Amino acid sequence: MLGSLQKMTTQLAETVSYRLPVGDAELDLSPLLGQPLQLRHSGRIFCVHCQKKTNKSFNQGYCYPCFIKLAQCDMCIMKPETCHYAAGTCREPSWGEEFCFQPHIVYLANSSGIKVGITRRSQTPTRWIDQGAVQALPIFQVASRHISGLIEVALAAHVSDKTSWQQMLKNNVQPLDLPALRDELLAKCTTQLSAIAEQFGSESMAFLADAETVSITYPVLQYPTKVKSFNLDKDPEVSGVLQGIKGQYLLLDSGVINIRKFSGYEVEVSY
Repeated sequence: MLGSLQKMTTQLAETVSYRLPVGDAELDLSPLLGQPLQLRHSGRIFCVHCQKKTNKSFNQGYCYPCFIKLAQCDMCIMKPETCHYAAGTCREPSWGEEFCFQPHIVYLANSSGIKVGITRRSQTPTRWIDQGAVQALPIFQVASRHISGLIEVALAAHVSDKTSWQQMLKNNVQPLDLPALRDELLAKCTTQLSAIAEQFGSESMAFLADAETVSITYPVLQYPTKVKSFNLDKDPEVSGVLQGIKGQYLLLDSGVINIRKFSGYEVEVSY
């Protein structure tokens, strides 16, 4: 099987179901657990947006012209509190109107401990799975990415907004009472949240009081005790026994590889 990698597609079930896109095909990974798997990089990289060959990948799969041109690669995507659409300087206003001005969810997740995050409503639970969260709890539904970013900044003053990917892959995480932690957190941020509601209107953010914690189980036979990550730029061949999948990582007995990081890389997959 030869083609360009894309981030793994997922489906939430009793255990998360993973498929690995390779070119136009998708490989069901569940039957391969406990079996040998090899990825061999051909040396070619194709931009995930324009499909042109590129010597180097930027921002998980883009060529440099797309990286500096596309709104989806702008810094405000990583830091939505810095949204500059209102200033008239959005790289692609039509793209921003479609993707940024739609309902977003502010949530708590437990991936390597408690963290706050945001995602488009349409991307739940995909976003939680991609981060390797074992628990997630929606807190607010808001009208735009900008608003979700402002709320995230307020909450991140008290809890992390980052995941330790090494601890996540080792599964060094304990179950948390996310509703109780949510209530404690919101009590600390009353002033900031009230100011955001006043700025954008109370109808722009809805507290999801009845939301329930989502528990997520991953297809893992054995978690690594030490995390060694593969880099296709340095070692074009990755092989080992597939021991599990969590987040966007394949867990092999020889090391782990972040599939999303190497989006657009042409590989030959053998199993």
